[in-house]
Amino acid sequence: MYKLVIILFFLFFSSMLMGQSSFRKLSRPEKCWAICHPFKATKAAKVTREVQAVVDSVKRSGIIGSDNNGGNLDAFKHAYWMASVALVIGRRQALKLGKAHEKGNYFQFKKQELEDAAMPDSISTVMDLKNNEFGVSAVDKSGSLSEISIQKKIMDGLSTGKLTIIKKDEFGNFLTCDGAVISLKEWKGRWGNPKCLIPLVYH
Repeated sequence: MYKLVIILFFLFFSSMLMGQSSFRKLSRPEKCWAICHPFKATKAAKVTREVQAVVDSVKRSGIIGSDNNGGNLDAFKHAYWMASVALVIGRRQALKLGKAHEKGNYFQFKKQELEDAAMPDSISTVMDLKNNEFGVSAVDKSGSLSEISIQKKIMDGLSTGKLTIIKKDEFGNFLTCDGAVISLKEWKGRWGNPKCLIPLVYH
């Protein structure tokens, strides 16, 4: 009974800090993380909103394209998000939040719910986790880097193959590592598929 009271207290406290509507939108793993770290969750929520505004601006500019489903913009978004979050709550907790988010994507898949207009899958999850790690690595342990320095490191990662994307052809079709077009109809409803991860080298 005592444990239940503590859990309910943190649940209420976290929802009040983050905003009830924002809290409700989180996946179960993300809610668990937020409940355990209510103050850090508040900071992360604020940063996440700011990051989304930057990503939207980058998308409108077209400087790295607009592919938010396994493409350049998707890779940038995750790396920049993790770097920005790590700057305010630390690298370790940022990675834990990133992992919680990806676990939430699996629950979305089980419910057949879309994320950014696409169905989550295992390859997209691996891609996101890899880009999360690069994003966190852009922040030194002291957390002393400026936001401008973070942005520069992420953009440098775009041109040096340190970020990861999913292989596609010029028409946006997903490809296997051998270059064959993947028929998504054949893999509908499956978590695993033959999509191929490749380094992002943007010129």
